[in-house]
Amino acid sequence: MKPPAGSDAQARAVRLGPRSTATLLLVSAVGVAAFTWPFLAPPASQLSAHAQDAPWLFAGLLVLLVAVVTATISESGLGPKAVAMLGVLAAAGAALRPIGAGTAGLEPMFFLMVLSGRVLGPGFGYVLGSVTMFASALLTGGVGPWMPFQMVAMGWFTMGAGLLPGPDRLRERAELALLAVYGFLAAFAYGTVMNLAGWPFMGALASSIAFDPHAGVPANLARFVAYCLATSLGWDLGRAVVTVVLTLVVGPAVLRALRRATRRAAFEAPVAFDGPGA
Repeated sequence: MKPPAGSDAQARAVRLGPRSTATLLLVSAVGVAAFTWPFLAPPASQLSAHAQDAPWLFAGLLVLLVAVVTATISESGLGPKAVAMLGVLAAAGAALRPIGAGTAGLEPMFFLMVLSGRVLGPGFGYVLGSVTMFASALLTGGVGPWMPFQMVAMGWFTMGAGLLPGPDRLRERAELALLAVYGFLAAFAYGTVMNLAGWPFMGALASSIAFDPHAGVPANLARFVAYCLATSLGWDLGRAVVTVVLTLVVGPAVLRALRRATRRAAFEAPVAFDGPGA
């Protein structure tokens, strides 16, 4: 018997329970503080006085917190079939990232993260985004204090796709349009939060747009906007356009493949091992 429309997309690789949800919210709150501390710390605070050290502190903290939330979600139900799916998608995403290395905005991995989070849900999406960014950093040699920020930001990016309205409420074209709009906006959001992670490192390299620990919030906000316009607007726009184009062109085929794999994996079915005489 053919399953009802949308039922295949409702089978989640990870079902977030109260404990894992609370851990995820806590880590996300700390992540928000790690990204936005230049606007939260008063000019006279010790954190602003150590503006060059603070990103390193938050980077180390985020590594531990990502490990905690991944372990908690895994304990909540990341079974062997989900781990296998995670490995395949993370490897595919990590392999896609170097394709656009050095070329403004050509980052095809983002569309795969959007579609994977859409089909497999927010819990799996957060783990997938973090693991993919970690694997791609090792693959491309991009390990540095920015890597934990990338892991958290990509986790949010992929998780957000899993929080969009369910496919049983949308037709195929409407779903693709929704994913394309989400991918476009989220690509800009990812670039913006990553600018926040790197902005305090500038120091006096560009005094007119660098973070000034002695300035107030309005002055630093103006500097940050100027920094984004001067350094990353073109790159973020390219990323957003590539994500939209790939979502609309190859999105239907990838969504069908992911949903077919999800049905066959039957993540929510219990795994039983028969004895040799069974």
